[in-house]
Amino acid sequence: MESLVAMPNIGKELAKKLTFAEISSPEELRFLGSKNAFLKIKTIYPEDACINMLYALEGAIQDIRWHHLDKNAKADLLDFYRSL
Repeated sequence: MESLVAMPNIGKELAKKLTFAEISSPEELRFLGSKNAFLKIKTIYPEDACINMLYALEGAIQDIRWHHLDKNAKADLLDFYRSL
């Protein structure tokens, strides 16, 4: 089983936050999607849940660095983030 820290953009701290949010594997993260995973983290760590974290989660799911997300994906995520 692949570990969360093996995914792009997921360091030890974000992996710990995901685990506390009951997301313990890349498969679970992919199943939930970046937005739902972000909401779970935001519930526990509201002060740490920023737009870059949301981008990082989506990049991890797509198996790319978040800096390489396409403009449409970033715009969609930003709209979602601003709606919260």
